[in-house]
Amino acid sequence: MRFGIQTGQQNLEWSDMSRLWRECDEWGYDSLWNFDHFYPILSDPNGPCLEGWTTLAAMAQVTKNARIGALVNGNTYRHPSLTAKTAATVDHISGGRLNLGIGAGWFEEEHRSLGFEFKSVGGRLRALEESLQIITGMLAGDRVTLDGKHYQVSDAHCVPAPIQKKVPIMIGGEGRKVLLRLVAQYADMWNAFGSPEHMKELIDVISEHGDRVGRDTDEIEKTAMLMLCYTDDVAVQDAVAELLGAAYQVPAETAKDMMFCGGKDACIERAHKYRELGVTHIIFMTTAPFARDMIQGFAEDVIPAFR
Repeated sequence: MRFGIQTGQQNLEWSDMSRLWRECDEWGYDSLWNFDHFYPILSDPNGPCLEGWTTLAAMAQVTKNARIGALVNGNTYRHPSLTAKTAATVDHISGGRLNLGIGAGWFEEEHRSLGFEFKSVGGRLRALEESLQIITGMLAGDRVTLDGKHYQVSDAHCVPAPIQKKVPIMIGGEGRKVLLRLVAQYADMWNAFGSPEHMKELIDVISEHGDRVGRDTDEIEKTAMLMLCYTDDVAVQDAVAELLGAAYQVPAETAKDMMFCGGKDACIERAHKYRELGVTHIIFMTTAPFARDMIQGFAEDVIPAFR
């Protein structure tokens, strides 16, 4: 079982974010992630938000051990050839620690405001599939030619190649008909947000797609993004669940099932439950101001139980 931290770079100072990444790297977290949005997504969209790839490249210099990535890059506002070149560069900067997250894109307001085309759901998914063909080919050292509906490239290549022989591709999302088929076909990692039971349902769908496309989907690392509330204080747990429920427009009790709540024993039990159902990497979503005591306490108390 692996554990990671995601810090969306909204409503914060660069110094605070870089400090937390350094600390999490020292505390033993396996992965560190930012997000790829230009406006805040969990608060007033008029607030401050640092850009994703530039912060990720900088974070590669303040960390040494944890793998790094964006959870996940928006395909809608980044051409796949540019994504491949940027990813290869950040892989060099990080010493071969990059996970390349990618998704179809969803936050309509920032697309409309900044002038990025916001396609239909079907259009975004078809564009994502074309992008995955281009990106995986370029990062593998191939020269890629594609005359697609959304992208046209001719002899596209990536030199220098990444340090890693295979940069892991993480696809985020849970659309059962198309998105999870792309996971089964292209992904090395997959991420979604939900309870153990919900994740198990989606893992079964990925497996079914794998049977159809001829892929052993046990090869895919299944990751879950959740909220951490490392405390036995029930009042604090309830308050965090209320905030999470409001952000995702679900009841607080539903939100609580998408969290790690409680002390050491409760969190160890929770991690075992996810692992038994096929999730082997938990990523905790955090926002500023960061609950450093909870993040550090979990690292010191719980992570060693899985080493």
